Amino acid sequence: MDTSKPQHTRRLSAVLLLSMAAPAGAMTPHPQDPWESYNRKVFAFNEFLDDYLLRPVAKGYRAVTPEVVDRSVTNFFGNLGDVVTLANNILQLKHHEAAATASRIMFNSTWGIGGLFDVATAFDISVDKEDFGQTLSYWGVPQGNYLMLPFLGPGTVTDTIGRIPDSYADPVGYLFPEPEKYFASATRIVDKRADVIPAENLIQGDRYTFVRNAYLQQREFLINDGKVEDPFTSDDFDEDY
Repeated sequence: MDTSKPQHTRRLSAVLLLSMAAPAGAMTPHPQDPWESYNRKVFAFNEFLDDYLLRPVAKGYRAVTPEVVDRSVTNFFGNLGDVVTLANNILQLKHHEAAATASRIMFNSTWGIGGLFDVATAFDISVDKEDFGQTLSYWGVPQGNYLMLPFLGPGTVTDTIGRIPDSYADPVGYLFPEPEKYFASATRIVDKRADVIPAENLIQGDRYTFVRNAYLQQREFLINDGKVEDPFTSDDFDEDY
């Protein structure tokens, strides 16, 4: 059994609770979002694409894909994503986390049949996601302003820059020839979108503000390895949940 799962659940719950704690924030300028006027236009464009393309495809995927297959697809791409995490663990000098991530990749790629089964989690080998945006922050680069990207969604200036080296570390581009790699990338996007459909009812109030606050708080959790000063991540909160 994965004993780390409650920890991740608490972290996710904290992010969602913090996002819903101040619904009036839609009328209050956010200090990290001076480009809100532009970002809202891009957000509206992305919402249009999601409403009329990505979400219908994701719903159809959920409808026709057996749960065991859906889970295997998620595990497969999660295993590939661990390669990016491993690279950034090394760049952040996180030796223990790098060893754990390497073990995950080895176990899931062999016993997990190419990553289709997450056997590493069954052995309590779990790691937090790392990317080059976090690596830049680790070495003191400020996050910068919030930036909504066409097609790609929310980010910050630093996160946007970090997507470039992460794309070179992503094994998808090396494992699949053209045009199969584009199909694999599209499948990963649809699988991720399908996985968040059940959580859509958690969004309250202004959707743009909710997404922005949730993203920035999630990034703070990731950058600080969960060590964030707020009432929902205190020891008392962890003991209650």
